[in-house]
Amino acid sequence: MNNKKDYYLPFLLTAIVIIVDQVTKILVVKYMSVNEVIPLIGDLLNLRFVYNTGAAFSLGAGFGEIPRKIFLVFLPFLLLLALIGAYMRSAELTKAQRWFICGIIGGGFGNIIDRFFRSEGVVDFIDVKFFGILGMERWPTFNAADSFIVVCGIGLCINLILTGIKQKKEQDN
Repeated sequence: MNNKKDYYLPFLLTAIVIIVDQVTKILVVKYMSVNEVIPLIGDLLNLRFVYNTGAAFSLGAGFGEIPRKIFLVFLPFLLLLALIGAYMRSAELTKAQRWFICGIIGGGFGNIIDRFFRSEGVVDFIDVKFFGILGMERWPTFNAADSFIVVCGIGLCINLILTGIKQKKEQDN
């Protein structure tokens, strides 16, 4: 990469994601009771304070303490380090891809911080109506870190597909 700013600046997003995630969680813990629900937009969007001892959709919540630490702290931490390593070694990533990856890294670290420092589990608080889709009236409660991971993951996938299509067209010409 020719421009070091383009290379390192996306890590600003990593820091912003971690800060937004942790500040929102601190506010929820300080001002809400566990299982309290505060409607924001009718029944569509609520704040709902819950602790999640598992991963996405509470997977692994029933694990004992040591397996939970291994599968939900240690392995994700290693995966994030591998993602950072791949980011640092790759010269082919576009600017957008670098920003998306750094958003995912920030979200990952936001949840790892909870898993490491909150014995109760990860603080989740965004509760959205799902209208019976996939048999769920409500989507599983999530947090800001989860939102960044999903949005940046979708953005990265779309960008990779579009970049691949563009490269294929250039090869064909």
